[in-house]
Amino acid sequence: MWRRRLAAVLLAVVLVVAAGGAAAVTYLAQLSDAFDSQAVRIPQAFPEASLRPAAAEPRPDSRSPINILLLGTDTVAADGDPLVAGSQGSRTDAMMLLHLPADRQQLHVMSIMRDLWTNIPGYGEAKINAAYAHGGAPLTVRVVEEMFGTRIDHVAVMDFEGFGSLTESLGGVEITVDQAFDSSHLPGRRFNAGPQLMNGQEALAFVRERYAYSDGDYQRVRNQQEFIRAALAKFLTMETLTNPGRISDVVSKTAPYVAVDEGLNAAGVAGLALELRDLRADDIKMFTLPTAGIGTSDDGQSIVLRDEAAIAAVGRALRGDTLDQYLRALPAGG
Repeated sequence: MWRRRLAAVLLAVVLVVAAGGAAAVTYLAQLSDAFDSQAVRIPQAFPEASLRPAAAEPRPDSRSPINILLLGTDTVAADGDPLVAGSQGSRTDAMMLLHLPADRQQLHVMSIMRDLWTNIPGYGEAKINAAYAHGGAPLTVRVVEEMFGTRIDHVAVMDFEGFGSLTESLGGVEITVDQAFDSSHLPGRRFNAGPQLMNGQEALAFVRERYAYSDGDYQRVRNQQEFIRAALAKFLTMETLTNPGRISDVVSKTAPYVAVDEGLNAAGVAGLALELRDLRADDIKMFTLPTAGIGTSDDGQSIVLRDEAAIAAVGRALRGDTLDQYLRALPAGG
């Protein structure tokens, strides 16, 4: 269904450009300019070249796989800018690795638990979300690259407030609530289990919630994955994709909450979107990096323990561009 929908949208775009001529081209140029002018640029998003794994080699007659590190921050930094890194107020509360295989037939989104105990170069062992506070995007990229032995091609950081703005610009998002809960962020608001249309404020409370659950951050990660799935589903409807005003609203309202590396501009995003035009809903695979459970650090912190075998296996799958095979080999529910 999504294949037919996206093909129809692409045809509609071609027809609009052909019929609208200069006006259509001007609109697309304005949309691109809106993203490039409003999104914050991370001037040095990556560690020094000597500290990085080699870039993936393109396969014969194929593209290279692409890895994009997505970071979400829910805390305003010392200077009031939630996208500024390098301060104790700017830890990441969401971390996802997005993997596009060379054949572009699937999209993999892997969540990494924010309390995962790992080595942070120059600081010793700590929760992985501390890397952003200590050294911003470059140090966070270095930690993830060293963990999996694979190169990160792009970085995007989003302030959690952007989830609310994105939801509002889409006219609300239908989200399936896995477990009913009383919100810690919206006093008096109970979220019942099941599908429901959420506004921006409700979606933001949904992706932030952890205190209402017995497994805390694990359920919050599942909520964040559900929001991304639902937002993508809403964006990729004919109602949205054939509505220039709504697309413009999405870009203008979301871009100010996003910081990206200098290589991830509007043209690059459009190119990736075109390459992924044949994806269907079932082709988007979301999962969480397996862990070894909950533990306590030497200094008394509650931490998530590393599953070294799983990390090694995911690293091999990323380097070999075989993440789909890795996921299919996991036990049901694993």
